[in-house]
Amino acid sequence: MNLKGQNILVTGASKGIGKSIAIHLLKANAQVGIHFNKSRADANKIKAEYPLSETFQADIAQSDEVELLFKNTIKHFGNLDTIILNAGVFMPHPIEDPTENWLDIWRKTMAINLEAAGLLTKMGIEHFKTQGRGRFVYIGSRAAFRGETEEYLAYAASKGGLTSLARSVARSFGRYNIKSFVIAPGFTRTEMAEDAIRKYGEEKILNEMALKQFTTPEDIAPLVALMCSGQMDHATGSTIDVNAGSYIR
Repeated sequence: MNLKGQNILVTGASKGIGKSIAIHLLKANAQVGIHFNKSRADANKIKAEYPLSETFQADIAQSDEVELLFKNTIKHFGNLDTIILNAGVFMPHPIEDPTENWLDIWRKTMAINLEAAGLLTKMGIEHFKTQGRGRFVYIGSRAAFRGETEEYLAYAASKGGLTSLARSVARSFGRYNIKSFVIAPGFTRTEMAEDAIRKYGEEKILNEMALKQFTTPEDIAPLVALMCSGQMDHATGSTIDVNAGSYIR
């Protein structure tokens, strides 16, 4: 698949699913914006290996930094063809926590997983309308459909909101040649998931999966590239489940 000439922003691209997506797109000859927050060294390693990439730092829990991220990406590349909204956090906040602590994690989760995505969507739509085309790919979660365990209420709620946002974009802005897709992974072997793996144990998690093996970021990246290519445009608004058969709708 050749994505030469395409400019793509990937949020949360220094590690995990975002990193795999970014590298896959770069290997397909796209120019890719590598967003990161704290992992500058990891982002710079990608940039050093792939000259078509550029790094952009932003703490997307802060709305002003989200705006700067978008503006700096446009300034560097000139335009964007696709925005991949991957950045997210998966933080436990049991009901037994003090209310103030519980609410702090709820708000931080919503700020990163949903509010930042909403703001980038707003700015992205304005940009895509001026150029007559554009795509969004939202990295959601099976949690939006089957729910999540009791410690992760904010995460599930944020991914539910993200899915509804993506569907609304597809319905409302398709007439402007703007497409929108959701990929809903299940348990994926990333650094973000390691705490849950240690807590619940690999065997318990694997027992939920039909394939009996963890999904990896490399299982997700090729699907994103296909969406970016335009070959899935008439599936706009759809959600693709990538969860090793752990949840089938």
